[in-house]
Amino acid sequence: MIFKIDLHVHSVNSGDNDADPEELIIRALERRLDGIAFTEHYYYGASEGVEILREKYGNKIMLFRGVEFSAAEGHCLVFGVDTDRLSLKYAEASELVRKVNEHGGVVIPSHPFRGMNSLGNVIRTVNGFCAVEGYNGCNMYPFNKRAVDLALALNLPFTGGSDAHAAGEIGSCYTEFSERVTYDSFIGLLKKGDYRGIDIRRTSWMRMF
Repeated sequence: MIFKIDLHVHSVNSGDNDADPEELIIRALERRLDGIAFTEHYYYGASEGVEILREKYGNKIMLFRGVEFSAAEGHCLVFGVDTDRLSLKYAEASELVRKVNEHGGVVIPSHPFRGMNSLGNVIRTVNGFCAVEGYNGCNMYPFNKRAVDLALALNLPFTGGSDAHAAGEIGSCYTEFSERVTYDSFIGLLKKGDYRGIDIRRTSWMRMF
């Protein structure tokens, strides 16, 4: 059984868009996704409202919480840890990875080759990343290809996420898990690495490059 989860979604609670969280969920259901992860900017607490939405939509779609954390070198997706409690504001990526791993979570560099707010080849110098975000829905295909190539070179799995800031962007990229995903198994499956990023726009990109 395949489970499709968009691992990188932003709502109005990220402070840089006006996307309503419930509207994002409804669009995810229309796209037949099995789950989405709200990864609001900077603060884990920004996604607190998702807990209420789980009560309403819990039998239809899984709603995960994470954060797009601003490390000193660039952005990283963090799951399984409340980063607000770890005194990590603008920490270097190596320190972020160390602390999050110590607390049982995972760190995934997001859009690593976009330029601004991206780790790029710093990823090669830091041990302990869970995966690399290979397919990002706000990236051009060449940026994503570099990310996937880096993940493969480092023998790391790669994820997919839309980086949606509007409902219409949901599911443009997502992560395809080959095992059943539950709230209890989510972090363990991310650590296991049996998944891959999917970019549904890839066919059209390939015609251009």
